[in-house]
Amino acid sequence: MVGACAAHQAKGGFAMATLAESLGLREERPDVLSGTPRAHAVDRWIFVFMAAWFIAIVLAGFIPDSLMKIEAVRAGQRPPFPLVLHLHALLMGTFLLLLLAQTTLAAVGRVDLHRRLGLAAMVVAPALVIVGFILVPTMYHQLWAGAQAAPPTVAEQMAERLLVVDNILLLQLRIGILFSLFLALGLKARGRNAGMHKRLMILATAMALPAGIDRIPWLLHSMPSSPLSPDLYTLLAVSPMFAWDVLRNKRVHPAYIIWLAINLPFAIAVHGLWNTDWWHSMARQIMGV
Repeated sequence: MVGACAAHQAKGGFAMATLAESLGLREERPDVLSGTPRAHAVDRWIFVFMAAWFIAIVLAGFIPDSLMKIEAVRAGQRPPFPLVLHLHALLMGTFLLLLLAQTTLAAVGRVDLHRRLGLAAMVVAPALVIVGFILVPTMYHQLWAGAQAAPPTVAEQMAERLLVVDNILLLQLRIGILFSLFLALGLKARGRNAGMHKRLMILATAMALPAGIDRIPWLLHSMPSSPLSPDLYTLLAVSPMFAWDVLRNKRVHPAYIIWLAINLPFAIAVHGLWNTDWWHSMARQIMGV
């Protein structure tokens, strides 16, 4: 009887392990980037590098763009920034710094502080998403109101700008949805699968990078004609972690497969709807104008 129960429990445990592995919540093989000890210094610091790399990308895009827009406000060429924009910038900056701090704490072995600071991230991240979904219609309505009140020659230019903003709304919706989804998956994996957790936190943050990448003035861009360049540059941005991961582990980690599998249908939808009459009409309905 005892032997039968033990066999049953072993069988059930094996089934649960298989299910966990199929969902990517348990490592199938040792993970040199997340295991202990890590044989190479880069294994420990690759996630810190990625967090710092993302911050550099965001600053390279937003610093020149912000300075230009601040000067335009001073010159009376555009309305002042709404409060929600400042709040969004503050939350995004806080989130990126938290990511850098969290990866650094994990790299130096301070898991206790990493977990404590994680509580702050669990507050900042949802707030960032909520504020982002408030910011998008706020900025859209500001541009719409300006187009309605502008003289005919200026209104025509602003109407053309609205068509571009309609398309950018596709990217903003994708960012908001997938950033939230991958963040939730990454947080769900914490404690059970450190490798999945670390990679998905980085990959979730990568979803927001097009906002900074599109503002880097010296990069070649397909925007606003096509959303191809944001997709390609995002893949390029995550490539250092992916390349080192494959080199060291000799396999593609399930986190990347999950990330690409979920991303692909959204990318197809964005490219298919880009600059179509149907989407322009739908964007105006979504924005309530």
